[in-house]
Amino acid sequence: MDLGTAPRTTASLLSRLGTGVEARNQLLVEEWAGIVTWAGDHIIDSPEGAATITEGYLDTGVPIAGDGAPLVSEFALMELIAVLGRSPDGGRAYVGRVIECAWRLPHVYAAVVAGKLAPWRAERIADLTRPLSADAAGFVDRQLWDASGVGWAQLERLVAEAVLRFDPERAEAERRAAADQRRFDIGGVDEHGLVHLDALMDAADGHDLDVAVARRAEVLGRLGDDSSLDVRRSKAAAELARHDLALDLLIPAPDTGEVIATVPGRKVILNVHITDTTLSDDHPFANPVGRWDEGRCPITSAQIREWLRTKDTTIIVRPVIDLADHLPVGSYEIPDRHRTRVILRDHACRFPHCSRPAQRCDVDHARPYGQRGLTCPCNEVALCRRHHRAKTHSTWAYDIVMPATCIWTSPAGFRFRVDHHGTHPIHPGHPPDQ
Repeated sequence: MDLGTAPRTTASLLSRLGTGVEARNQLLVEEWAGIVTWAGDHIIDSPEGAATITEGYLDTGVPIAGDGAPLVSEFALMELIAVLGRSPDGGRAYVGRVIECAWRLPHVYAAVVAGKLAPWRAERIADLTRPLSADAAGFVDRQLWDASGVGWAQLERLVAEAVLRFDPERAEAERRAAADQRRFDIGGVDEHGLVHLDALMDAADGHDLDVAVARRAEVLGRLGDDSSLDVRRSKAAAELARHDLALDLLIPAPDTGEVIATVPGRKVILNVHITDTTLSDDHPFANPVGRWDEGRCPITSAQIREWLRTKDTTIIVRPVIDLADHLPVGSYEIPDRHRTRVILRDHACRFPHCSRPAQRCDVDHARPYGQRGLTCPCNEVALCRRHHRAKTHSTWAYDIVMPATCIWTSPAGFRFRVDHHGTHPIHPGHPPDQ
């Protein structure tokens, strides 16, 4: 089977499907425009619960979008929902999303009107931003100037960052309240002499526990325990309860065979990212937000301080890394310092719509080494194993247009731009001219 070829009939079918999607979205865009016009004609100044006389009737303004969006007539809203053929609750939520986009997310709304963002994606964004303050929603909107390729996990992290930046007191209060719900429960013994565990832990504590269990499970396997990995992990957790983690264990490094002494305690590696505007007077360090690579999420500086103060914590501060450096080496093997730069630069697999963390990806030579491609960060890209194989063994291909930004071409000729904002079809619904 030739993985690199696709019949022209496939491209034609995909084009027809893409055209249908465009037509459907265009009808929705027209519907949205009508709802926005309707909302502008039915704004009520009084809040819900305060009656206003409208055309001889007592009416109230209902808030169906976030802070700063207009209140709309309750009675007129009922009529609109009926015309749209939606249920009262579902219709109210739908109209609220449209108003949220039009009044509080102007960049998102403009992208919908221009056909750059599918309405259903904009609705998901509106659902997440409605509880935010006006400043926080504005921050999210500014980051989504081209949101067509933003994944849900990335969007949720962006909303979380907005809360941290613009409502830090609320964020910290919510974090502390959530932390008070931590628990570690052991159920009763069943008929087989087994128990179930149920726990809610601090994220860093959970990571430490997972690392310790994995470490001890590996040792048990090397010592001759032929149980499955799951069983060995269970045994390892039991040994931790008997203070096994306090012992130094000698484990050979998988690459060199060198024996490494492992010690208890948490290891923290800090990467401080500094831009050309970070230290200027116009951009002070107000409400700093950190990013935890293991959890792939933003965290508060208060939580970082708590983690660093944990007993027996080892802190490693890496030197400043210029992600734009060109540091070629004269061999095919990619050195660790290159891999570190690529991981910090790319964050995730650079294939269209793939979100696998760069830490779990291969580092690919964009131009093959055998074809005079450099072993240099400027010619290296993070690709997960599946998409690395697709690039190597099929006619999927990409070009690097700038660091961490690639233009991919599919076997049927469709093209996609992949950058830190996500995946963007260059010619959505249409293959290039053949």
